[in-house]
Amino acid sequence: MEFLLEPLAYEFFRHGLLAALLVGSLCGVIGVYIILRSMSYVGHGLSHAAFGGAVVGFTLNLNFYAGAGAMGLLAALLINRITRNGRIKPDAAIGIVTTAMFALGVAIISQVRTFSQSFEAALFGNILGITGEDLLVIGLVTISTMIMIFFMYRPLLFSTFDNEAAQVFGIRTEAVQLIFSCLLTLSIIASMNVVGVTMIAATLITPAATARILTDSFSRMLIYSLIIGGITGITGIYLSYIFNAASGATIVLFGASLFCLALFASLVRKKLTMHTHLHRHGNLVHSHLHDHVHEHKHDAQHHEPR
Repeated sequence: MEFLLEPLAYEFFRHGLLAALLVGSLCGVIGVYIILRSMSYVGHGLSHAAFGGAVVGFTLNLNFYAGAGAMGLLAALLINRITRNGRIKPDAAIGIVTTAMFALGVAIISQVRTFSQSFEAALFGNILGITGEDLLVIGLVTISTMIMIFFMYRPLLFSTFDNEAAQVFGIRTEAVQLIFSCLLTLSIIASMNVVGVTMIAATLITPAATARILTDSFSRMLIYSLIIGGITGITGIYLSYIFNAASGATIVLFGASLFCLALFASLVRKKLTMHTHLHRHGNLVHSHLHDHVHEHKHDAQHHEPR
């Protein structure tokens, strides 16, 4: 217990721990929809667009979140507009729009030689950089996103699994998609200083992918992913403190470890299930394991009910 309580004496660690818990839970919930909608690439793309916006914002003496938020939301709107008629696929639109915005940020950094702002925290994540303002933004985004998902549960569920059926039932799928894109963008911006631009995609995908291995139920998948995301965030921050490493890296590495563990357990369970066979002899049912090498023979006298 002393080992766990010792870092809590530092204010920066308490801030980082709370931020990681909120971000992990937030990304866990949002990630479920990303996985089921096959939108894994969009998290990666929007984080790069937000980074470009942060750079532009600093050159214009704007707040970090103002610049990143404006550019991220603009990217989401442009992607939705470009893909609306179906001629341009989402992955192509994401690649064009978000890469261009990221390139704008890189170009500004390379041209403005007197640029004093360090974006290391935004790129790789850093618990030392978590301020009271960051916690306020993360908290507001997390609460508002959870509320929106609660009230939009059915429209999001319908449009996620069958977009055409959702339209038949009167759901405005374009509006739902736009709102979800905005929620995703805000979640990415709130997470940038915790996990970093380079790690956000993995933070969104890994908890949801792990939850998908554990269950086939959509509601349980949401709950599992939220819990896994929160645990991953907390543990990742502790590992970051212990090894003096970037918080984004430790969070993602621990999340990947959980995914590998869940995958291994699933494969073992599947293998045991495949090798277990039920047999009926009269009123008696029994099971045994097959090794598929030696022929299994039954001795009728040992299995007849008495």
